[in-house]
Amino acid sequence: MIDRMLAPWQPVLLSLLRFVTGLIILQYGVAKILKFPTVPAFANIPPLIQVAGTVELIGGALLLLGLFTRPVAFVLSGLMACAYFIGHMFKAAPVWLPLLNGGTLAIAFCFICLYLSAAGGGPFSLDAIVRKKA
Repeated sequence: MIDRMLAPWQPVLLSLLRFVTGLIILQYGVAKILKFPTVPAFANIPPLIQVAGTVELIGGALLLLGLFTRPVAFVLSGLMACAYFIGHMFKAAPVWLPLLNGGTLAIAFCFICLYLSAAGGGPFSLDAIVRKKA
């Protein structure tokens, strides 16, 4: 019964998942690159983190709009995997425990973006608008 009740909402919730994920990733890119809001941890970031911030800024904006959703989400998924393995994995012992090494969000965003790369942007995206015009 619950399947029949929620099934019509699946496309809408896919678009909402894409939108919120893009918004949160964009927030990290804005903080790292544009320094707003001021986050002490992002004050003096190394070049590798600046590159990641640029990808988050551009990719988050595209994901938010739902433009080129599949390739952008795939790139962001890889970025989040790298963020976990490079930036979080070895911060605490035991290394495989994301709760201790601060990598929980990186892992979650990695798999959310991987799902979005397979599922697409949903009906409320620029991809869907472009597809309708073609």
